[in-house]
Parts: sequence; structure tokens; C-alpha cells
Amino acid sequence: MSARNIYGHKGDKRMSLLTRLSGAAFASVALAGTAFAQEAESTISAGDTAWMLASTVLVTLMAVPAIGLFYGGLVRSKNMASVLTQTFGIFALGCLVWLLWGYSLAFTANTSEGMNALIGGFDAFFLKGSTPEGASPVLSNIPDYVFICFQMTFAALTASLVIGGFAERVKYSGLLVFSLLWITLVYCPIAHAVWGGGFLFADGALDFAGGTVVHINAGIAALVGAVIIGKRVGYGKDAMPPHSLTMTMIGASLLWVGWFGFNAGSAGAANGTAGLAMVTTFAATAAAALSWQMVEWATRGHPSLLGLVSGAIAGLVAVTPAAGFVGPMGAIVLGLIAGVVCFFACTTIKNALKYDDSLDVFGVHGVGGIVGALGTAIFAAGSLGGVKGDDYDMMAQLMIQLKGVAFTIVYTGGVSAILFLVVKAIFGIRVTEDQEREGLDISSHGERAYN
Repeated sequence: MSARNIYGHKGDKRMSLLTRLSGAAFASVALAGTAFAQEAESTISAGDTAWMLASTVLVTLMAVPAIGLFYGGLVRSKNMASVLTQTFGIFALGCLVWLLWGYSLAFTANTSEGMNALIGGFDAFFLKGSTPEGASPVLSNIPDYVFICFQMTFAALTASLVIGGFAERVKYSGLLVFSLLWITLVYCPIAHAVWGGGFLFADGALDFAGGTVVHINAGIAALVGAVIIGKRVGYGKDAMPPHSLTMTMIGASLLWVGWFGFNAGSAGAANGTAGLAMVTTFAATAAAALSWQMVEWATRGHPSLLGLVSGAIAGLVAVTPAAGFVGPMGAIVLGLIAGVVCFFACTTIKNALKYDDSLDVFGVHGVGGIVGALGTAIFAAGSLGGVKGDDYDMMAQLMIQLKGVAFTIVYTGGVSAILFLVVKAIFGIRVTEDQEREGLDISSHGERAYN
């Protein structure tokens, strides 16, 4: 019924005030009933959608600009602009790969049951079937486009993380080709196996926000790239200190803020699980930052800013798979362990094996992700403050977690090695020695970060 019919014809003064108010009240009830019926038909929650939109923006902040600033501050000044270009460029490339085919490969079902264990299908190529009004087939409480964008930031960010393993010596064109192939052939299969209905998902693997999918995945790829590409010119002989710890600290701080979208957003809703993920993200990060700094203080005689922020990142990595499964006290213990283990991985183990992981991607993300993935099985137990009940079988879950870790190491390591070698042979993956000595800012991009 139109407003004109409710209130009478314009200019009709015979309608009493009571009649007008009664008509208005009826209209309000009718409109409310219509809205309720529409809401009942839709599973989309406005509150959950708002939170997931905000979380997507927070995860984007982690890549643009947080990773660039964190990594850029750690390299020499002559390579600052190159790192910013690489992280920004790969994130942009990753977004397009995800929208065109990555989402479909990760989150749709493959028509072959055997293939579906590892990779999705082609039903959602070019986002076919997605509409603004449609609910996500994965999370029915939010729109499909929102879920697609949230997961897109994970894929693009993970590819950006990888470059830290071989920073200051990689060819930009080869890096872009590698990243496109890596997202398609490594990230998407791992994401599908763990989150998209693949075999690890079916096994019951616990990975709340990407300990396996993001961090072990990126850490192993970075290590393989560091070995295949080779050490930087002068590594082990020339001093290569970070050129701006200020930039690194700013980047680390933005990463911590963005990580709340990463972890709490992975609850998929504005609910108590998101709150749990937020408090555990605070707890583990704070504990790891201090434990790294304390062990560094004890072994090297000084507490450094670099150690403090490196520990914070290690804590963020370790709590990522555990954020919605463990309690605050378990998260603190997990953070304390991660800070110490990652410190020794980035110092003692790295020095013993003599590989040049420029920015310690393997030592922090790879090792931290392994600590977090296995620790999740332990601290998820209700007796240790986690969310699992009395029937929880810790050892069985630990074996499932170990299977996921082992598979990711083998699959990511093997396929990444093949991709590096193919790109190296066809496009080239490393700059010349003269270009490396001059710095990638000028030799690769024709500009300087500082003038």
C-alpha cells in the first residue's frame, strides 16, 4: 500500500488525527513484517558482513604497506625501493590471479574425487556464479564477494612473504612469473587441501588462520628459493646490517594491527570465537616478543629492537593456526616457546647450515608455523584451556597436524624447486653481480628510495 493510500489523498482534511496515526502504525508493522520475512529468507548477517569487510581491510594493511616496510627496513638502503616494488607488485598480481582462477581452484569441488583431495574445480573461474546478493557457499552468513576478497588477501600476502628469503638479488621479471605460477600451483592446492574440502580438511586438520597454508608454505618456498638462487654477493664477508630499524619497527607494528583481521577475521563472524582469536593474538605475540628478546639478552649481552619485533612476528605466526582453538594461557606458553625456538632457528641453525635466507622467512614463518601447527594440537585440549571437550584425543590430532606439516614441506618444497628452476632457465631469476653491487633500486627500477 502506498503512502498516499495510507494517509489519504493530498489535501484531504477530513481524515482525523487518530485515523492518520492508526494508518501510520499499520504501515510500520507491515513494513517491519516484510523486512523480517526478507531477513528470514536470507542467511547473510549485516554485523558479520561488516566485521569481515573490516578484517579484509586489516589483512590488506599487512601487505600494503606493512610487509614492504618491515622487509624494506631490513635490507640495505640501495634495495629499499626494490623491496617495496616487489611486495606491492606481487600483492597486485596475486589479487588478479585469485579473482580469475585462484578462488575456484581453492574453494570449489573438483568433479574428480581423487583430484578433489588436492585441488578444486573450474566452476568459479572468472567468479562465474557470484552475485552481490548471493551468500558465500563457504560462509553463508556473509556475501560471496566478501569471502572471496577476504581469502584473496591471504593468497596475495603469502606470495609477498616469500620474497624475503632471497631479497637483494632477485630479478623482478622472473619473480613475477614465479609468483603467478606459485600461487596457482602451490598456494591454491595447499589452501584447498586444508580449507577447501581437500584431504587434510577431511582428516580434521586444525589451521584456524593459516599456519600451514600461509606460513609453513611461504617459509619453505623462501628457503628453497634462497638455496637455488644462491647467496648474496659478499654474504658472510661484508657487513649487511638493516638500513632502517625505524621502518622495520613501523612495519612490524602495522603487521600486529593487521593480524587481528587475519586471525579474528578467520572466525568468519563477529562472535565469541573472534574475541578468543583476538585475545590469543595479543597473548602469544607479547610473550614471543619478550621471550626472543630475553634469550637474545642472555646469549648476546643486549636486548635489541630487532629481536623484540622479530619475536613479535614469530608469536603472530605461531598463534595463527591456534588462535580460535587455544585459550589465552595456552597462547602465552605457545608464544614463549615460539620466541625461543625461532631465535635459535634464525641464528644457530642458519649459521650452521650456511644458507642465505636474507630476511629469515624460513626461520620465523617456516619454523614458527611448524611450532604453531603442532602446538595447536596440544593447547586446544580443554584441560589446557582450549576449546576441545573431554572426548578430545590429543595424540590423534597431533598425528593429523604432523601429517599436514609434512605434506606441506614436501609438496611446497618440491613444486617450488621445480618452478624456480623452470623460471631460472627460461626467464632468469637472478640479477648480474654488477647489478647486485649497484643495488636493485637503480639497476632494476631506475629510481632510489631516498634522494
